[in-house]
Amino acid sequence: MTTIRLWDMPTRLFHWLLLLAVTGAVITIKTGMPEWHGRFGLFVIGLLSFRLIWGFAGSTYARFRSFVRGPSAIVRYLRGQWQGVGHNPLGALSVLALLGLFGFQAVTGLFANDEISFQGPLYPLISSGWSDTLSSWHRLTEWYLYGLVALHVLAVLWYSKVKKDNIVTPMITGRKRVPSGLASDAQGGGTVAFLVSLVLAAGVVLGASGSLVSPPPAPEPPPQNLGW
Repeated sequence: MTTIRLWDMPTRLFHWLLLLAVTGAVITIKTGMPEWHGRFGLFVIGLLSFRLIWGFAGSTYARFRSFVRGPSAIVRYLRGQWQGVGHNPLGALSVLALLGLFGFQAVTGLFANDEISFQGPLYPLISSGWSDTLSSWHRLTEWYLYGLVALHVLAVLWYSKVKKDNIVTPMITGRKRVPSGLASDAQGGGTVAFLVSLVLAAGVVLGASGSLVSPPPAPEPPPQNLGW
């Protein structure tokens, strides 16, 4: 056995910060704090944007091309013929599903409203009817997310308890013991790549925050009755 560098620091930070951001979003919406719910939603937008960029600019095992495989790889994995480190071909589907569903939830929230006083930052860009539709999708997707996250946790427990493969510790330390010759240290994803990814993600958050949306025109004052 040998120890390799598996997960880089940005990937690990993304993982745990996403957990905190989603937890904060759930708590704030359930406790009647929509403004904070919106802030956590923007944080999720930033994290997901960063991860998508990092999937191309990050280190070896963080890149999508290292773990997103076709159906044949999934079949080989199910037959016990797959060998590798990082996300396995079946786990890659879970990663893509989580990124896609969290992204859908966050984007619909940008246009949503609570039918009382809160509106998403991009609400002015669409009609009220479309906002109501996206709001209903936003609320419905919440339950799919709960189910997908539960499956993710169960899969982690199954790997740890049944297959005796601890996949949590490497997501904390970044290092993992593997059979010698199976894999080498992660390469790439240096400081420049991290800073570029961070700046691009910040630009996405700026656009999603509504800061670039022109404010609606002020209503015209009512005509004055001069008594003539």
